[in-house]
Amino acid sequence: MKTLYMIRHAKSSWEFDLPDIKRPLNEKGLRDAELVGEELKTLIKSLDMVLCSPAERARTTARIITSHLDISEGIFHLEPNLYDFEGSMVIDIIKKCNDQINSLMIFGHNHAFTSIANFFGDKHIDNLPTTGVVVMEFEDDKWSTISVGKTLRVITPKILR
Repeated sequence: MKTLYMIRHAKSSWEFDLPDIKRPLNEKGLRDAELVGEELKTLIKSLDMVLCSPAERARTTARIITSHLDISEGIFHLEPNLYDFEGSMVIDIIKKCNDQINSLMIFGHNHAFTSIANFFGDKHIDNLPTTGVVVMEFEDDKWSTISVGKTLRVITPKILR
């Protein structure tokens, strides 16, 4: 069985004239990441791998959320192909994961994450908002063979407030 946690980065700032990949989180984003991290601390027992887009807003979101979880630094990796807004590269990363990994958390971007949640999940999501989390479970033993799984949970800051 495989479990996938997909987390969209928190709300970013447009205040500075920076390239997209370097945009930081705004104050709301920082607060929402803390809120979601606190919630996930109560739900996640273990993770085998955490992969993150190299975008500043995704990296900051990931660091805040994972600081609430009991994980080893060694399982956290930046994955350049998660800086994908369409989704095909994200699916490729998921499907190529080592089968020793049973619990995978990824941090990235929309529209990719909403599309993937609807492609792999059994519940339709109109839009995964910033700092939104989708948890899916697959009966498969291999990441390469996952297809439609069960959408266990959708968590958003709005629901937690």
